[in-house]
Amino acid sequence: MERAVCRIIDANFNRAREAMRVVEEFCRFALNSATLAARAKQLRHELSGVIGKLDTAQLITSRDTLGDVGVGQVVDKQMARADLRDSLSAGCKRLTEALRSLAEVIRIENQPSAEVIEKLRYDAYTLEKDIVLFADTVEKYRRVGLYVVITSELPAEVISLTHKCAAGGADCIQLRAKAIADDKLLALAEAFVGICKDTGVLSVINDRVDIAVAAGADGLHVGQNDLPIERARKLQRTPLVIGKSTHSVRQLRAACDERPTYAALGPVFATGTKPDVPPVGLDYVRQATDMLTDEGIGNVAIGGITAENVEQVLCAGAASIAVCAAVTKAEDPTAACRTLKERIEAFKMRQSVS
Repeated sequence: MERAVCRIIDANFNRAREAMRVVEEFCRFALNSATLAARAKQLRHELSGVIGKLDTAQLITSRDTLGDVGVGQVVDKQMARADLRDSLSAGCKRLTEALRSLAEVIRIENQPSAEVIEKLRYDAYTLEKDIVLFADTVEKYRRVGLYVVITSELPAEVISLTHKCAAGGADCIQLRAKAIADDKLLALAEAFVGICKDTGVLSVINDRVDIAVAAGADGLHVGQNDLPIERARKLQRTPLVIGKSTHSVRQLRAACDERPTYAALGPVFATGTKPDVPPVGLDYVRQATDMLTDEGIGNVAIGGITAENVEQVLCAGAASIAVCAAVTKAEDPTAACRTLKERIEAFKMRQSVS
């Protein structure tokens, strides 16, 4: 290899590895996602394997940092970073640029290695997309403490309950209306989403990704027999918070592979909303929250939770609490929401100072 080729390969290999470290550590420390961190690490190792097949001694010998005319050249705000997301974005751009340079130059000497690097470049684009979509939705969902599910086919009741739950401090509200014709459901969903946006509450649509997208909802919740999350994501126009119901450790493991924003754990206690599903108990909440720790996936416990037993569920590890009848069937839904929210916040405050 001529010296200029060696210098270009050496510089861009170093640049790519450095960028991959930034990406990997964002996944590891900011997202707490073992899965995404492992993908970034695998990318780095695959690139090292390709470069390792070249004459690495020749690459090192060609390095001339003191004589490099590019060293020290800067442009205005080149290193300005407002937050970790800026660092991630810069790292991803630097990575794909370096991989493109490597593929172009290595092609002169080794076409098969260049093709592998070109594949890695496309893998890097996909990884960046997955990280950004996951990070956006995780950040949105992280502030959720109280999650209310409104199960009703009566538009007036849905609108009234949405207003009352938002006033009571609900952080997220899900619309679950399975027996309404599509045209009426879309109109109701649009009104529901509008109220949530005006009050700063996350809006989630149950089952129907088409309605969620068309109505501009923040999220979608799917069950075990609904559209796979990967297929739902192909239909989104902006990043959707996506939740998945789970009732067992086996289902939770499968859900983790789909990378939902959060997993619903339940029913914790017996519930009239799903009388045919046996309660999973607090043990499942404990197991599930332990499993999710290294995945960066949020959780919400659901099923038979009331103001009287909510602290038991929080003690089992639940990060957020979903209720239905405890609020929607209450004489005063706003007051019921407020009581639950106060107990959730009081518990978290005690945890933070203990």
